[in-house]
Amino acid sequence: MRSVITFFIAGLESPNSEFAHLETAQSRIAQLAIDPILLHKVATTKQDKASGAMEQPVKYALMEDVHALPQWDSTLDKFCIRIFIPEGSVLLQTNHVYTRNQWLYSIQWRRNLYRYRRIIELSSGRPEVLLKETKCLVEQVKCCPLQGDNLSLKAVLLISRLIEQIFAGNLPKTMLDPVIMCIAPLLDTVGTVTQVSPWLSMYCNDHPRSRLIDEVLSEVAQQTLKKTMDFGKYPTARIFVQDYLLAVSSQNNGVERIKNFVNSAHSLSSCCPHPRVLPNLVTVSLAAVHALYDQQQQQQNFSPKKSTENGGGDVVSLPPTPPYETPSLTFTDDEDRREKLRSEFEDWRVPLSVLLQPIPFPDEVLCEPAFARDFGNGVLRRLAADGRCEIHLSLLGARENKEGWFHLVCPGGPVCSDDGELFSSMLKTLLHCCCRRKKFLQTLNAMLGPLQLLALRENEPSMEALCHMLEFEVVEGQDLKVQMITALQSTPQGKKHYAQLCDRQIALRELQQKGGPRKLTLPSKSTDSDLAVLLSSGSFGNLEWLSLAFTNVTSSCADYLIKLPSLRYLNLWSTQFGDTGLQLLSEHLTKLQVLNLCETPVTDKGLSTLKSLRKLNLNSTQLSAKTFLVLKTELPALQEVDVRYTDAWCVEDALLT
Repeated sequence: MRSVITFFIAGLESPNSEFAHLETAQSRIAQLAIDPILLHKVATTKQDKASGAMEQPVKYALMEDVHALPQWDSTLDKFCIRIFIPEGSVLLQTNHVYTRNQWLYSIQWRRNLYRYRRIIELSSGRPEVLLKETKCLVEQVKCCPLQGDNLSLKAVLLISRLIEQIFAGNLPKTMLDPVIMCIAPLLDTVGTVTQVSPWLSMYCNDHPRSRLIDEVLSEVAQQTLKKTMDFGKYPTARIFVQDYLLAVSSQNNGVERIKNFVNSAHSLSSCCPHPRVLPNLVTVSLAAVHALYDQQQQQQNFSPKKSTENGGGDVVSLPPTPPYETPSLTFTDDEDRREKLRSEFEDWRVPLSVLLQPIPFPDEVLCEPAFARDFGNGVLRRLAADGRCEIHLSLLGARENKEGWFHLVCPGGPVCSDDGELFSSMLKTLLHCCCRRKKFLQTLNAMLGPLQLLALRENEPSMEALCHMLEFEVVEGQDLKVQMITALQSTPQGKKHYAQLCDRQIALRELQQKGGPRKLTLPSKSTDSDLAVLLSSGSFGNLEWLSLAFTNVTSSCADYLIKLPSLRYLNLWSTQFGDTGLQLLSEHLTKLQVLNLCETPVTDKGLSTLKSLRKLNLNSTQLSAKTFLVLKTELPALQEVDVRYTDAWCVEDALLT
């Protein structure tokens, strides 16, 4: 049933006088309950324009009083609100008590806003009145039955005008702290504090040791980090958080206070429930670093002017600016500490590594000794020690032929401050996890000098890297190979690594000698160790056909499979062979023609490099339709492919039809 609203108007007669019926309006009740600024807007049932007694709007400035009338007839659903104006009174009739209360509270709220706005404009010389009215307004917002961010936002906008007048000097500075204390409860309910952020930033800069920094603004800064979706749209909110952190760092035990702030923003749970906190913290830190060094560059590029004061000649005069080196290093240390704190949380390391992979720092920052020491030993060392591939792989370049943190911490790089210890830690993690591949080892050719130097200092990861480079034959030129062998044989530990390399090479030659079976099938339930024992028991230089179907082999067996140069058929049906092993096969078994990966956990990686493949079985895998189309173009010799029960199955059917 449609809700109907009827308007009545009465003069200054007695309450028993008759009411003149005006018009009937339908719908828009919810909108008017939230924002009934002009009461005549509801008169739009049959006419585009209000007419009669409601032709002119009833403004909030003219309302003297508003109250609800008791229901005079219990048998009728008639609920009214009386609005007193100078010319008489206006009655709003509804058929719902809930709608009547919505209208009543909304009109009262708008009248209070108008009244407070007038007080700000007319009572600039009476601070005690402004403080009293500000407290009353905040209490009304907290106790108002109406709901919605619009209530708090309107109040914040009005109170921000008061703060603006305080900073402009029109009101005494002693009002600033009480006003901020009053507005604090409202800032928690507002989506962003953009309207009041400039004044909060000025407060942090002018009063960095105020008690309100911890008592009030700490919670406001946390809410800003949690609720702001894009600091690009709200730069004033970002600047406020930046100034707040700077004010906290300038206090006693500033580092400990920042640590407590970050811990509180993360929450006590192992996983932060607020996904925007970390990106916003990184944005604030990077913006602060860029602003700092932009300012430094502007000061360095300042063009001195010639002074002719007192009849002097060409005397160069510079602006009286304080030394810049000390504050720059101090602030950079603070940013390093913040990044270090963020890297302590395991759930934040994955997104943090993604954000830091493009190296979003200016070159001047990377050359700072303090940055290289604190950021490298803190954040980068934690990322390097993490065993998750998505984290330590972010230390490499974001794309091919682009340097990453791994290259910058190399001895001689701009971020190397520990004689290669951090570089060795990264190298060890990468080699022992997922980068003991020819593609990665080829990139180490540009670091042969530092690797040989570290090998002479008996650095284990560097000696392992040199041995792998010799084993996979990624170094061109006999002279370079001799230098690498000489560096390995210069230390007892290096001799041990080189002896193990020679043993592996001898075993490889024996394995690849002509002879042995041409076809081989392992029993079901065989493991990686069973395959290793089998291949080390004789020569398999003639092995062309190998079936590991329904065994328990994993990607680890790829280290043994790549030693079979004549292999052309490989069956891995229903095994746990994954992407890591497939990528290794694609780099070494270039003669492979038939590959069965049915019911394996492989995805889209590593398939495009198998140029000689003729038959490929990807039945029941995670192959995507996009990768399937790419494979058809990048594998010219491919004659038969099985993509049943994959996302590419529908694409194949469409191509056939």
